[in-house]
Amino acid sequence: MSRTRIRSTPVDQACAAAVDLARRAAEEIARPGEVGEHLGFDNEGDRVVTHYFECLDRAYRGWRWAVTVTRASRARIVTVSETVLLPGSGALLAPAWVPWNERLRPGDLGVGDLLPAEADDDRLVPGFASAEEDIDKQAIFELGLGRARVLSALGRDLAARRWRAGEAGPHTPIAHAAPAQCSTCGFYWPLAGALGLGFGVCTNEYAPDDGRVVSADHGCGAHSEATTVPSMVMDPAPPILDDMGYDIIESGSVDEAGSEPLGHA
Repeated sequence: MSRTRIRSTPVDQACAAAVDLARRAAEEIARPGEVGEHLGFDNEGDRVVTHYFECLDRAYRGWRWAVTVTRASRARIVTVSETVLLPGSGALLAPAWVPWNERLRPGDLGVGDLLPAEADDDRLVPGFASAEEDIDKQAIFELGLGRARVLSALGRDLAARRWRAGEAGPHTPIAHAAPAQCSTCGFYWPLAGALGLGFGVCTNEYAPDDGRVVSADHGCGAHSEATTVPSMVMDPAPPILDDMGYDIIESGSVDEAGSEPLGHA
């Protein structure tokens, strides 16, 4: 099939007819049997044509060999300018490139790794720039005491959303099966400032979230009042009585009337 594009420059007939030359060029860089049928050509410009051939390599389904040929002005000999493998319709392509700071996920940072914070990070504000109460008055406390930037309102909200949606939030199986919420647990230590309204730290060494931030409506089976919660109190099982069996007991030496046994004076 012909895939000639309409251009102001007319198609050079010598270049368009150089199909065999283009095929040989593709076969030189491809493995044997990987160059298929001719798919057409594109007119790239003045005396420049690109021929396309099917790629038969099983690892490159949907790709095609592209061989660009050209000739000099007033020359009859057509030469090869470039040979490449290009993706066609239905070709398997790598995903779009994503910057490293957007590819990073929690837990990727290892021992010795450094993660620099960008200068325009919206999660941080200069320590002297915000003194609002909803930023926990960190700016006032930190003024001139070392930290150049503190958590912004946006950074705080992003952290709150992330924590509630994670394993320490209310929508996990362990939280649904818990006898009560963390906010009513004696081992729950609320955070200071605005984040303390919804989050705290678990201090129960036997809890799965010991030493971690949990939401106030999270929960687990290590609740301090688990033994008094009605849902956790079980009625004792009734005793099992065997009224079908019996034991044989030998009679004593004295009868019921208290008389001596027979045969004695």
